[in-house]
Amino acid sequence: MTTWLITGCSTGIGRALAEAVIGAGHNVVATARDREKVADLAEGNDRVLAVALDVTDQAQVRSAVAEAEKTFGGVDVLINNAGYGYRAAVEEGDEADIRLLFDTHFFGSVAMIKAVLPGMRARRSGAIVNFSSIAATYTPVGSGYYAAVKAAIEGMTGSLRGELEPLGISVTVVEPGGFATDFAGRSLTQSRTVIADYAATAGTRRIETVVNSPAKGDPARAAQAIIRAVEAEDTPAFLLLGSDAFEAYQKIVKARLDSTSKWEAFSRSTDFDA
Repeated sequence: MTTWLITGCSTGIGRALAEAVIGAGHNVVATARDREKVADLAEGNDRVLAVALDVTDQAQVRSAVAEAEKTFGGVDVLINNAGYGYRAAVEEGDEADIRLLFDTHFFGSVAMIKAVLPGMRARRSGAIVNFSSIAATYTPVGSGYYAAVKAAIEGMTGSLRGELEPLGISVTVVEPGGFATDFAGRSLTQSRTVIADYAATAGTRRIETVVNSPAKGDPARAAQAIIRAVEAEDTPAFLLLGSDAFEAYQKIVKARLDSTSKWEAFSRSTDFDA
């Protein structure tokens, strides 16, 4: 039995993962900004601890990890899932909104990681899973800031894996595609500034103009995939979730390889002569 601390458990993949981990017989620290939204997970189950957690609040981060350690003895698996979408053309982005986006996704994840690592290092075991998005690779217009914060998470996670692997701690970044969650509903925000020149590009992704097609991704199946990945002997450094994410990633990587090969001579021309 291991103890999982999962951020953002009120809805979506976070909720599905909490339910799946509970079903698998593990301890779960289920968190949400509003504890009432996860309180039902803990009813009548002493293997579940429901905790109020805003990852932008350092005191709440420390308190959540301290409660986990007091109740279950430590955190074995940290899932940094809490977050939300933000859409705006780069020029339209509101500074306060952008800072909050990074405070939540990036600095919130870093705060959680720093809070659990002393215990994981002492035990020489553990797993950290950081949620990114296919947007970090795909970089869709109108989602530049969201793509940027997820790319920042991926860059940090890659370095973190190299630092922690020798200590017996696995680190994985997850890039989901479209899943049947509330991501495009209550969890989606956008800039208050609207510039008409971007109507045909970023404007097509604004909440009032988007027509959402049914998502292919099943949150319950995503949850099972994450559990299997964490428990695998060769836990992946990078995990795509959803056929749409896999296909988009393959297409984009091929296009980038083709482009870099085309400009190879220019790239090599900047070296000193041998």
